[in-house]
Amino acid sequence: MQYKHIVLASESPRRSEILSSMGLDFEARPSNVDESKVKFSSPANYVKTLSRMKAESFFELAKDNAVIGADTIVFMGGKVYQKPGTIERAIETVRALSGKWHTVYTGVTVLVSGKRYTFCSKSRVMFKELGDDEIKKYVLENMPLDKAGAYGIQDRQVVKKFRGNYFNIVGLPKERLAKILKRAGVCK
Repeated sequence: MQYKHIVLASESPRRSEILSSMGLDFEARPSNVDESKVKFSSPANYVKTLSRMKAESFFELAKDNAVIGADTIVFMGGKVYQKPGTIERAIETVRALSGKWHTVYTGVTVLVSGKRYTFCSKSRVMFKELGDDEIKKYVLENMPLDKAGAYGIQDRQVVKKFRGNYFNIVGLPKERLAKILKRAGVCK
């Protein structure tokens, strides 16, 4: 049973799918956070800060509703790989990740009734060794321009294996989120 209406501060279809799979009634709204203004100190702090900012962009709604903000990044070799936005950057990103392990960080913030719950989950992903033709074909067929790291964990063309929470890699660690929603009195 759900006690509060939920606002998801995200346009991510994958996050919406995860919330729907949890049986939650929610409304997805894009946040207007300027991510370029956030200074990077560590991957975990970075995604927690961004998730908090996204949730707080709907602060007024958090008085009577629950607001969920989330942010996901891919991190490898001291570099953050966010949404590539262009085909060229997507190809560069997949090329950089090819044959290597990287870490996926997702920060989540829940605002409800004047309280804030923020956490970070991380998982590891190993890419297959890919040639240039395979990389270009993958990017052109899947168009992962709106995905951190330019891929989706479900895309077996590029992912060899992973360790950790699958839904964290998708963009919203649902088991941990469910515990927070229960603790915050949003749902049973």
